[in-house]
Amino acid sequence: MSAPIRISAQKGELAGCEADVGIVYRFRGDEDVCGPLGAPLAKRLSGVARADHFDGDAGRTLLWHAPGREGERCGRYLILGLGPRNELTLDRYRHYIGEACIQADRLGAASVAIPLLEAGAAPLGSREAGVALAEGVLLGTYRFERYRSQPEAGRRHLRSVTVAAGSVALREVESAIGLGEVCASATNFARDLVNEPAGVMTPERMAAIARDVGAETRIAVRVIEPDELRSMGMGGILGVGQGSRNPPRLIQLNYAPDEGARKKVAFLGKGLTFDSGGLSLKSAEGMETMKCDMAGSAAVLGAMRALPELNPPVEVVGLMGMAENMPDGGAIRPGDVLKIMNGKTVEVRNTDAEGRLVLADLLSYAGSMDGVESMIDLATLTGACMVALGPLASGVMGNDQVLVDDILRAADRAGEKMWPLPLYREYREHLKSEIADVKNTAIRYGGAITAGLFLQEFVRPGLPWAHIDIAGPSFGDKDYSYIRRGASGAGVRTLIHYSLNIE
Repeated sequence: MSAPIRISAQKGELAGCEADVGIVYRFRGDEDVCGPLGAPLAKRLSGVARADHFDGDAGRTLLWHAPGREGERCGRYLILGLGPRNELTLDRYRHYIGEACIQADRLGAASVAIPLLEAGAAPLGSREAGVALAEGVLLGTYRFERYRSQPEAGRRHLRSVTVAAGSVALREVESAIGLGEVCASATNFARDLVNEPAGVMTPERMAAIARDVGAETRIAVRVIEPDELRSMGMGGILGVGQGSRNPPRLIQLNYAPDEGARKKVAFLGKGLTFDSGGLSLKSAEGMETMKCDMAGSAAVLGAMRALPELNPPVEVVGLMGMAENMPDGGAIRPGDVLKIMNGKTVEVRNTDAEGRLVLADLLSYAGSMDGVESMIDLATLTGACMVALGPLASGVMGNDQVLVDDILRAADRAGEKMWPLPLYREYREHLKSEIADVKNTAIRYGGAITAGLFLQEFVRPGLPWAHIDIAGPSFGDKDYSYIRRGASGAGVRTLIHYSLNIE
C-alpha cells in the first residue's frame, strides 16, 4: 500500500505555500490562470501560459521551473488545463487532479501545493471541489508495493499536499478534505485487499481482517464457520467451497449510528478469494486475475470501515460470503443439486457460475433478518456485463426502481460509472431446471440479466433489492486516469454516498 499522504488546508493564497511543485488551473478560453494564487504569481503564470501557447485543454499540463524570485515559493509550477469552464464536472476535476498528482509524483516531488477551486470561479461548489481534490490526490497516488524486494533507487514519492483555501472558511475546507480522505482511504483499503495474492487472502484471512476492523471501529463482527453454515442450511456457499482446503466463511458486520437510524439496509458482497472455475475449469489466462473475484466483499468491508467515522443516520448490516472455488476430488460437479438457505434447490450446470450460489445464501439470510428494509449486493458476477458496458462501468438492476435510482445518484456523486440494466421476466424461462427449482446458468445471450434474475429467486417477496455487477471496473490491466491498473475499489464510494444520503 502507498505510504499515507498528509493533506492540509492553509489560509490565504497559493503564493504563501511552500512546496516542491505548485499546481494551478487554466480554463480553456480564459485569458489568465485562476484560483487564489496572489496577483503577482497569477500574472507571472498567466504570462508563462500565453508564451507557451498553453490554452488550458482538458487534462493537459505545462511545467514551469520557477527562477526563485519573490512570490515563487514552489520550485516548479504545473499549470493544469481544465477545459472549457462550462464543461467541467466534479468527476473530471477529480480525474485531472489525480493525473496532475501522478505527474508530480513522477517528477520526484515530495510536496505539492494546490489552490482550492472557489465557488463562482468554477461550476463547482467549494465543498464539492474540496472532497474531489482529496479523492483525486489519494486515489491517483495509490501504489501496491508490498511484494517488491527493493524500492526504486533514489525515488522520492509524494508525501504532503497543501490546499490554499483562499477566501473560503478554513473549517469548511478541512471538513471537505476530511470527507474525501475517508472515502479515498476506504477505497484504497479495498484495493489492498483485492491486490493481495489469493494464497494470502483466504476466507480465513478475510475473517481475521474483518475482526481487526471491528476492533478498530465500533462495528460488531461475527464470523460464521462451516459447521454453523451447515446448520443454517447454506448449501450454496458450502457447495462452492467444498473443493478447497480453505473452508468458507460468512462474515457479518453491524453498524448503528449514534442516534436513531432512519432505516436498516444490508450490503452484500461476493467473496470468492480465488475462482479456478471448479471442475468447469477456466483457461490459464482466465485464471490470471481471479484473485479479484472477492472485490464485492472488499467493497462491503471498505465501506463498512468508513461508516463509524462518518456516522450516517442508517443502520447497516454487511455480509461477506467468502469461499474459494477449487477443483479437487470433493468439488461440486455439473449436475449436482444444492439447497439454498431459503429452501429453494439449484441444479449446478456450470461450476464456474459459482458467485450467484454464494449470493443466493446471502440474499436469503439478509431477507430473514428483522428490520432489513432494503438490500444491495455487489459482485464480480458476469463477463456478460463487461461485454455490455466495457471495463469502466458497473451494471445495476433490481426489483425496486426507487432503490436503483438512489444507487445511480450515489454513484454519480462518487464519480463511479454505473448504468441500469433491465430484469425482463421473459428471460426467467431460461433458468428452469428439469430436476430442481432453478439452474445456475441460462442461454448465452443476456447473461448479466439472467444472472440477476437468478439472484431475484432468493430475494424475499416485497423486499427492495438491487444488484451491482462490478465485473468490469473491479480490476484492470491498464491505467484509466487516476485509477491505476489492478484493483480499483469499485463500489466503495457509491455505498458510502448512498449511506450518507439515505432518506
